[in-house]
Amino acid sequence: HIAYKGKLDLVTDIDHLSEETIVGFLNREFPEFGILAEERTEVAVAAPSRWILDPLDGTTNYAHGYPFFCVSLALEQKNRIVWGAVYDPMREELFTAELGSGAYLNEMPVRGSETDRLDRALLCTGFPYDVHDSEDNNLDHFTRFIKTAQAIRRDGAAALDLCYVGAGRFDGFWEMKLKPWDMAAGCLVVAEAGGRVTAFDGMPLDMTRGDVLAAN
Repeated sequence: HIAYKGKLDLVTDIDHLSEETIVGFLNREFPEFGILAEERTEVAVAAPSRWILDPLDGTTNYAHGYPFFCVSLALEQKNRIVWGAVYDPMREELFTAELGSGAYLNEMPVRGSETDRLDRALLCTGFPYDVHDSEDNNLDHFTRFIKTAQAIRRDGAAALDLCYVGAGRFDGFWEMKLKPWDMAAGCLVVAEAGGRVTAFDGMPLDMTRGDVLAAN
C-alpha cells in the first residue's frame, strides 16, 4: 500500500511495519533511551541517549521496484553519534561504524577512496521533495559538478550513498534538506572510514540544518 505525505514524498505499509518492528525491539531492550524515527512522533526521555531510525530509506525506490533502499539506525549520546548501522537487504550488505573504532562492511574494514582530483571523482547527490516548487533545489550545484566531476549518480537513498563514500565506491556526496534519520548513521560511516563530513559551508555538520557534504 502506497500513500503520500507530500507532493512527492511517499510512505508505504512496509515503512510502518519496519518501524514498528524495530521500535518495539529497541523499547524492550533499551527502555531508557529516546527514539527519533521518521514515521512517528519523537519519544523524548531524560537520559542523554536516543536512537535515530529511518525504517526504510529510499521509499520511492522501493515503491517502484528499484532495488536501492535500506534501513538506517544510529545511536546518539550527548549530542554525538557514537554508533551507526545501515543495512541493504537486497545485497545483504551491513555497514557499521562505532566512534573511534572504524567502519565496516559485513565485519570487514572499509576506507574511503584515494581519488584526489574532482575531474576523476564519481560523486552522488539527491534532490529534495520540494524540487518542483522551491528555487533552493540543488539543481545549481548539480549543474556545476556535472561539468567538473568525472560523473554523478543519483540513487535515491542518502544513507546508502554516504556508506558508499565510506566504502570507496563514491568519492563524494552532497545533498540538502535531509533529516537526521537520513544521514546520522551514514555520516559516522564516512568519518570512521577516514573521510570528512561537514555542512556545505565547511562548518561542522549540524543535522538539524539538513545540508551535508561528504568526501573521501
